[in-house]
Order: sequence, then C-alpha cells, then structure tokens
Amino acid sequence: MTSLTDPIPLMGCPYKADPYPLYERMRDAGPVHRVLFPSGVRAWLVTGYDAAHAALNDDRLGKNHDRGNDRWRERASIMPEPQHSRLQVHLLHQDPPRHTHMRRFVTDAFTPRRIEQLTPRFQELADALVDALPDTGPADLVAGFAARFPFQVLAEVIGLPEELATRFDRDWGKVVQPVGPTDPGRPLYEARLHGLESYIAEIVAHKREQGDGDLLGRLVAARDQGELAQEELDSMIFQLLVAGQEPVTNQITTALIALFRHPAQLARLRDDPGLMPRAVEELLRHDSAFELTTWRFFDRDSDLSGTEVPAGDSVIVSLCAANRDPRRFPDPDALDLDRSPNPHLAFGHGIHFCPGAALARTELRIALGTLLTRLPGLRLAVEDEDIEWIPAVLGRGTNHLPVAYDRRL
Repeated sequence: MTSLTDPIPLMGCPYKADPYPLYERMRDAGPVHRVLFPSGVRAWLVTGYDAAHAALNDDRLGKNHDRGNDRWRERASIMPEPQHSRLQVHLLHQDPPRHTHMRRFVTDAFTPRRIEQLTPRFQELADALVDALPDTGPADLVAGFAARFPFQVLAEVIGLPEELATRFDRDWGKVVQPVGPTDPGRPLYEARLHGLESYIAEIVAHKREQGDGDLLGRLVAARDQGELAQEELDSMIFQLLVAGQEPVTNQITTALIALFRHPAQLARLRDDPGLMPRAVEELLRHDSAFELTTWRFFDRDSDLSGTEVPAGDSVIVSLCAANRDPRRFPDPDALDLDRSPNPHLAFGHGIHFCPGAALARTELRIALGTLLTRLPGLRLAVEDEDIEWIPAVLGRGTNHLPVAYDRRL
C-alpha cells in the first residue's frame, strides 16, 4: 500500500473526479487523519463508518465558529465580515440550546406527510421541465433540469413567491465557497454576497407585508415576535436558499452518472419503477452530494477514535468515505439496487441530520423516474473521463451533464 503523507492533501482534479481510492487507503490506515485543504486549512478527517457515526453524535463536538482556534481561523475559508455575522448563524453553525430552538421553526415544513401532499405538484414541475427539453438529444441535464427542478420545488415548500423565485441567481449559491482578500475573484464574490443580502431583505419585506402563513412567513413572524434575532432570520433564509437546492442538483447528477456507469441497473430501474425508493437510498450511499460535513470543534484537547485532537482544530466527517466502508456495507463499491438494510450517512446523523431529507428523497425519486421514463435511451453524450466535477471542497456534482436520448416522450 502506498504510504500516506501527513497531512494528506484533499485537492486536485483526480481527487475530485474519484476520491474513493484515497478514502479506501485512509480507512485501511485508520479512522482519523490530518488533511490539507486548498485554502491551507489543516483539519482532522474522519473516514470509517463507526468513527463517523460516533463523531456525528458526539456532543463534545460543536459547530459554532467561535470554537475555532487561531490556527484554523487564519486560513479558514469563512465568509468575511459583516456578512459572516449576518448570514452564518444558521442551523449548521449552531449548538444546543440555540440550535434546538431555531430548528423547531423549520421542521413542520419538511415532514413526510406534507411532502407527500405536495408530491403531485412536484411531478407537474418535473414534467414541465422535460417538456421544454429538445425532442431529441443532445441536452445538458443540469441547465435543462437538475439546476431548476430543486429550486422550483423549494419555492413551493417554503413559500417563495413566483415573482421573487424567478429572480434568484443560482450563482449566489457560490458564496459558500469564499475567496481570499487578494484573490482576483474577490470583487465578484463580494458582489454576489451583496446581491444575495439584498434578495433576502426583499423576501423579508414581502412576507412581512403579506403576513403569509408559509415557512418564510412564519420565520419573519418569529423575528417580529422576538423569538429570532434579525441575523438568525437572515441566516436561516440564506441556508434554505443555498443548502435547500444546490445539493439536490448535485445529487441528481451523481445519481445519473452512477446509473450511466451501470447500464444494466439503469435499464432495470427504468423497467421496474417499484425499485425506485430502494434505488434512491443506494444512489445516495454510492456517491453522496454531501461529500464532507462542515466544521466541528472540541472545546478542549480530546480523544477522537484514538487520535488526540487539539481544542479548536477543525474536525470534518467524510460521509462518502463512511458510506463505502466494507466493515458496514458488503461490496461497498458496487451499485446494488437491492441493498438492504442501507444505513448510509448521506444526510448526516444526530441533531444535525438534514431536516430536508424527506423532501430530497422525494425529489430524487421524481427526477430520476421522470427522466428515465420520458427520455428513452438516456445516456452520456461525452466520455466518462470528460465529465467536469465541481471544485467545491465539501460537495460532489457536475455543473454540466451532456446527455443523448432517442426521443422525448
């Protein structure tokens, strides 16, 4: 086995195209490793399933950025002030008891029962997007479907009015990948930040005026009643807009790519729609759009699965590595649509388990079912090695997915 450097660099096109060989080597060598990110941040990466599950449920590990030490802070790609204080106090960066208080405002909107009630509307949205694709390929399924469907669904669920939804700029989502003060891309990054802040302010003003009872309206009412601070309100809307749709876009692409690489499984799923719920779970496990979790920190020097981690150092869990651990999943690199049980960690675990998991599962079932049914012969229109994977540190997906198909039904 090739020796591992210390710290292990997590960067470069080969790594983003296929991180799994490296994750396998790391798991074989131990559950926790020092890693190096493109920003220069050195962190502790958890790779084994048992260690990942334990870390996700470890109440010693907090998410609030105030816990980070100076070594982390001087190189961490965190949003600059004043936007960090105004947009980064959402659920992903909160610890109990504040996290518990804030999370209760969003959970009702994403219950399985409510999502089931909205499913016919989601299907209408998916069909309308397929209707707009060319009669025959080629087409870019990101631009034509995957980048649009999740946002349209999200708007329905949270109560984003159409006149505002149509003005959302997908590029605003790139503000979760900050650039340094001297980076040539800094002016564009700051412009996106200001644009998104203005957009959120418009949403708040609209909902305050209309007094709607949807999720966005309830969040604004909670702010006006003193149950949320202004920065918490703005941050929660920010999280809904960014985390509520871009990961689903990416998961649609990773799922389709996995099926293109396994044509027999694709044909089986197309011919037997009853397989879809179990297939979605396997596709989530096989290549998750949430590759890595966001930062966690110990408030004192602590043991993490046998490794001593200093206080304030960043701890990150590799959900993708955990989901390919052979100690938990037999033949983990195989795409097995019959896999059961399938306790993957694609949505995390513990108190930060994704509140939109039921919605994401439904979106994936509808998206894949609609595309496979209505686009016979759906296949990649480029060579597999020509797929351009997004350079995001925490996520997996592609900004373009050129496909061919025989016809549009």
